[in-house]
Order: sequence, then structure tokens, then C-alpha cells
Amino acid sequence: MAMKKATITQQVAAAIAEANPADRPVVTVQAVAGPSVWLMSMLGLIGQAFLTYYFITVTEQAVVIHRASRMSNRPQEIAFAIPRAQAVGLVSQVNINTIWSDFRMQLPNQQGPTRMNIHRIWRDERDQLLSLLTGQPAPTA
Repeated sequence: MAMKKATITQQVAAAIAEANPADRPVVTVQAVAGPSVWLMSMLGLIGQAFLTYYFITVTEQAVVIHRASRMSNRPQEIAFAIPRAQAVGLVSQVNINTIWSDFRMQLPNQQGPTRMNIHRIWRDERDQLLSLLTGQPAPTA
């Protein structure tokens, strides 16, 4: 199971290179989509059913969102691929907190924006991702 950020980013980069050898990752974060991670943790296994794990990667050409395996923490299939030019403006309602930060992201073919929760170990990458997707410096806590 990949636990270190360096290992995770290497695995995601390999998955992107497999899908598109001409593309190169700029920044990758691990995100948990769904309601508050705190609330879902209190609900135990039932709460976990409401969460989806993703790797969000901004590459030179696109924003690529892989599903993440719950068991091995490895990237699985590409859930969404959004051209970089269309990705600006998909992020809204950014909340920077001490442990879990979140933002809303409008995913293709979804009725409303999806809440993406980012853990503090991805703080630097989260800030870089948000500045790339919003075109503005990332807000600070």
C-alpha cells in the first residue's frame, strides 16, 4: 500500500504516462469526495460508503482525476479528464482548515459541484493546485 507522498505521486505519474505519454504531471493531490470526512468517520463503515477517493492531477495539458483504490491507495481508472483551458473556474467555495480543507469542484456530467476534502499532508500541493485552477494565489488559513 502506498503511503508516502513521493510513492503516490510516482504511481500517479506512471498512470498518466501510460494513458498519455506526451503529458507530464505538474501537481498531484489526494482528495476524498463527499460530505465532511469528520462526520463520515463518526459513522464508521456506513459513513465510508458515502466517500470516494480520488487523485487530482494538473498536467501540462489537462486536469486528470483518477479513482483511488481504497485497499492499495493506487490510482485506478481515469474518472475525469478536463482540458486545462476548460478547468479554470471549476473550483469554488474554498475552505482552508488546519487538518482537512475542502473546496467544491464542478465535475463533468454532474448536476452540482462535488465537495473535495484534502488532508493537511497535501497542503503545499493543495495550494499549488488551487492557484492553477483558480488563477489566483491560494487562500491561507
